[in-house]
Amino acid sequence: MTEPRLHGRTQVPLGILVKSYREDFSLAERLMESLDQHNVEALPIWIVVPDEDIDLFSRFTSKTTELLPESVFADQLTDQSLGGIRPGYINQEVIKLAFSGLGLANNYLPIDSDAVILRPFGAKDLMFDDQTPFSILVEDNDLKVDPAYYEQNWIGRSQSLAKIAEILDFQDLRMLTCHGHQILSTRVIESLNEDFLAPKGWTYLDMLAESPYEFSWYNFWLQKSRPIRIEIREPLFKVVHSASQHIELALRHISPDDIARGYLGFVINSNFSKSWGPISPNEPAELTLARYLGWGLLLRTLSRKFTLSIRTRLRTRK
Repeated sequence: MTEPRLHGRTQVPLGILVKSYREDFSLAERLMESLDQHNVEALPIWIVVPDEDIDLFSRFTSKTTELLPESVFADQLTDQSLGGIRPGYINQEVIKLAFSGLGLANNYLPIDSDAVILRPFGAKDLMFDDQTPFSILVEDNDLKVDPAYYEQNWIGRSQSLAKIAEILDFQDLRMLTCHGHQILSTRVIESLNEDFLAPKGWTYLDMLAESPYEFSWYNFWLQKSRPIRIEIREPLFKVVHSASQHIELALRHISPDDIARGYLGFVINSNFSKSWGPISPNEPAELTLARYLGWGLLLRTLSRKFTLSIRTRLRTRK
């Protein structure tokens, strides 16, 4: 087994955290390839995986990338479901926060395995200045407009976020937060631990048992206590949250180059797409639509569209 290089490291101003495991290896491989291509400032990367997966992921270690076993966080993790959520999911939430306690980075960006980096990036994309990370804080009202997302996700999520706000005594009608890919500040997490969790005798697991949204706990505490300056930036990653959003991108023929004009990376959420394996951002629109419509219906639709187009042209010429 490859031994982690955890000791003897100087705390860096900024790094990247990737939490993955064996079942997401193909996704992680794609992510690491995109990081190799676009991490132009060689920001340090840490990959955290279960101990038994260390050898599998060891191919990603390099001068900039270090592999850490989950056992580093063993005393903070669980092997039991929490609120009906499987332990693996809860543990990856804990690790994203607990990583701050290793003293490896002052600020770090957790990137999910199903992400793909689309363009070159560096510290200026993630930091307002040398000391202050950008804070990704949005209301996401466009998701509230999506009927499918509203019914399947928004209602339950908004109730959970309201519970976090109530527990923290955080009052703000805007509910500014993010779904992920927040640049986390160790100062904010230390404040969360010292000024909120410790007085209550809580651990991260106790906190997440109340509401399993680690980034919203962080974001609401940031806004309430303000241990760092808040410099807001819109999301760095374009996230496809549902099949309807995936279909819309295909119908509009939005390419990775189009997405890269506004975003650092792209995510097709594996919660609904995992059965297909990694989906390339460069996938032809016809293939994307066929995933949902079936080839027969898609061909009939394209044929009908072609026929209508010809008829329109003929009428125009008369």
